[in-house]
Amino acid sequence: MTDHRLKTMDELGRLSVAAFKEAVKRPVCVVLDNVRSLHNVGSAFRTGDAFRIEKLYLCGITATPPHREIHKAALGATDSVAWEYREDTLELVRDLTARGYAVYAVEQTENSTALQMFCGEASDLSASDGTASKPLALVFGNEVHGVQQAVVDACRGTVEIPQEGTKHSLNVSVSIGIVLWELCRGKI
Repeated sequence: MTDHRLKTMDELGRLSVAAFKEAVKRPVCVVLDNVRSLHNVGSAFRTGDAFRIEKLYLCGITATPPHREIHKAALGATDSVAWEYREDTLELVRDLTARGYAVYAVEQTENSTALQMFCGEASDLSASDGTASKPLALVFGNEVHGVQQAVVDACRGTVEIPQEGTKHSLNVSVSIGIVLWELCRGKI
């Protein structure tokens, strides 16, 4: 057997909240469009912390900290990840676009781009050295209804996570983790 001793917290070398806030962030924002589950919101914070995203936007009916159920899933990431509440997702998408963000909905649509192609090609998102050429915003939708059609229409395009099973969707917090991981692997 090989040695697979669990690492201690000190060995993991995690940043303090203060150091995290000062650290360079991945130029990626996550937008939650009417996400109703407080656990999913907390998970979005925790995943955003893990991948050191720039900001998390909570829109519409999406709950905001402080809240016990968000905190339970976030495990303190509400203190490290920058976030902002916006009432109207469509207005936010238009604002982010005007500020130079490439805004994509993560959704199943006609003419969507498969995640692996989006992260692999990313020709309009990546500079020749592999760094991001422009900031990216990704919109994730409601657990039942997905991203609002008007919001999808305002986005630059859609990214779809290919699936091979009998279900037609993934939990929104799982989707956030998959997409951010693929972006990291693609060096964005």
